[in-house]
Amino acid sequence: MPFWKWLLCLLGGLIVFMVLYILASAGVNAIPIRWAQLPAAVFAGFLGLFLYAIWTNMTEHRPITELYLKRMFKDLGNGLLLGVVYFGVVVGVMALLDSYSVTGVQFNWFPQLASFLFFFLVAVFEEIVFRGVLFRMIDDRWNTGVALIVSSLAFGAMHLFNTGATLWSAVAIAIEAGLVMGAAFKCSGTLWLPIGIHWAWNYVEGNVLGFAVSGSPVQDKIFTSIITGPDWITGGIFGAEASVPAVGAGLLLAIILLANCKRDRR
Repeated sequence: MPFWKWLLCLLGGLIVFMVLYILASAGVNAIPIRWAQLPAAVFAGFLGLFLYAIWTNMTEHRPITELYLKRMFKDLGNGLLLGVVYFGVVVGVMALLDSYSVTGVQFNWFPQLASFLFFFLVAVFEEIVFRGVLFRMIDDRWNTGVALIVSSLAFGAMHLFNTGATLWSAVAIAIEAGLVMGAAFKCSGTLWLPIGIHWAWNYVEGNVLGFAVSGSPVQDKIFTSIITGPDWITGGIFGAEASVPAVGAGLLLAIILLANCKRDRR
């Protein structure tokens, strides 16, 4: 593909799916009947994937291997499991440092299900933009190292506009989330694995453990928790993603994924 065409496809894909992401999120939240938002969030997520497949096929004229349906359940399941384990490790470290403790447990099924399904929509569109378009096209054009650096920095920079964001929180997101999702996409060859990780990541961090999710506080949470200590341990008002334990665990997970990818290719 000539460079000019590649650049148009890249910029076009980023703009189209960022706009669709904004419209899908606003559309679901604008539905006046709250229970109707649940199927709407799922529908919007799968519609985004369908439109991504159409866009990519029209602009690049190739099979959309990153959305093979036969890999969907396995890779989504593995991604959800990895997301849960990741935040389990992060909170475990915080607990050992006396910075996280649980004081109560409650479960309200409707707000939990609503958040869980809405985070599916978030994971789908952000993975389409940053891994399906940005990471993949740079990786195809140059190499994985460049793709990881650029997509991770862009992903971190996007979170600079969130409540409580700082330069450190953006760097932390770039290291832990950007590298992990990019490595997961490269390792699996599908979008399903990073979507699963991203989906579980947001839901477990906020609605299960009680942290803010990238600066956005969560009202309905399963664990009522006491989070104390310096911001470098807890992440402060931005949430656990801005903590050193999260960065360390994310960097370790990214290294493991890339090492497995290299081993499998050998």
